[in-house]
Amino acid sequence: MKNWKECKVGEMIDCNPPVKLKKGELYPIIDIDKIEIGKRYVSNKDYVIYEGQSSSKFQDGDTLLARITPCLENGKVATCRIDNQFGFGSTEFFVFRGRENKTDNDFVFYFMSSSFIRKLAANSMTGASGRQRADLNFIKNRKFYFPSLPIQQKIANILSRYDEAIENNNKRIKLLEQMAQNLYKEWFVRFRFPGWENTEFENGIPKGWNVCRLKDFGKIITGKTPPTEQEEYYGEDVMFVKTPDMHGNIFVQSTSEYLSKLGCEYQKSQYIPENSIMVSCIGTGGITSINAYPANTNQQINSIILDDKNNLPWLYFTVSNMKETIKMFGNTGTTMTNLSKGKFEKLKVLKPYDELIQEFSNKVNPIFEKIKLLNTQITNLAKQRDLLLPRLMSGKLEV
Repeated sequence: MKNWKECKVGEMIDCNPPVKLKKGELYPIIDIDKIEIGKRYVSNKDYVIYEGQSSSKFQDGDTLLARITPCLENGKVATCRIDNQFGFGSTEFFVFRGRENKTDNDFVFYFMSSSFIRKLAANSMTGASGRQRADLNFIKNRKFYFPSLPIQQKIANILSRYDEAIENNNKRIKLLEQMAQNLYKEWFVRFRFPGWENTEFENGIPKGWNVCRLKDFGKIITGKTPPTEQEEYYGEDVMFVKTPDMHGNIFVQSTSEYLSKLGCEYQKSQYIPENSIMVSCIGTGGITSINAYPANTNQQINSIILDDKNNLPWLYFTVSNMKETIKMFGNTGTTMTNLSKGKFEKLKVLKPYDELIQEFSNKVNPIFEKIKLLNTQITNLAKQRDLLLPRLMSGKLEV
């Protein structure tokens, strides 16, 4: 191919480039859980004093790629945007940077996020089952055809337009989520709901509000994973929700893995209809989402199949604000939450009277519909980008 040259990855891209940090100084920190699958950028929110602790080190604009299973296979890769020029983070990152006059930084991100690189890295994994890590030297020594720098920049520019549109939609979603969350807090936390001035309170609680358990709102289902050796159980028919699919999403509208109809039938008692409330109760506890379509979940998630759909917006925000409670009741003496179905369904919430819940639903449901529409647009943009990416990276599509 004209203007394309076969080279080793390590000849074209700086892999784990050196970054000098000063001990005793405050730096941005990014942990692996901050990377959201499908979102290009990851930013720092926290700062930590650097004391020489074991870590990956990077600078603004570097590409961070998870090197450990299953984060690597799930596609945890992002461009870091940090306030300082330099930062550090999880030891489970590989760091990649464009090499001067050879590779464009944006191109490096798209190259490292391509499925062929992730599969290559996954094939190099070694270590104990469940904690396997990719081999950086194996990646560095693989040969690929790289385009010239001007072509790299054109490729990155095309793909960046999709990510910019996705990021803009994500910003709009965050604003809509904040609007709904603020209304929830005003009515049900601060008790400034319509007519509160004329409401009688007992012990600081509005009269007529009752303490209920989560099981009072519907059937509780704990998910299950079909045998992975049975390939016929997996396909493209039914969403199979895992905790990473839920991060940062009110609505789960697509998943990294799907079940076939046969796989869904195998565990039909774990099937949950659309608009169920899914809550992670093992591992990272308290992540809460709503499935926009019928789904199955894995065993780390308990779901509430609601008897009354009018409770959906109110109960979603109620449960999503119970993260610390879920962690506390699921405390096993380790860093991992493990809240059983029995304990989950007995968690208590303060339920307002039905008319107020209905009024809240009437205000929030249109916001939810806008969020779902924006999510659909994001999914379509991501699909278009992901279809273009391998064709542009292989040179099959000229720019």
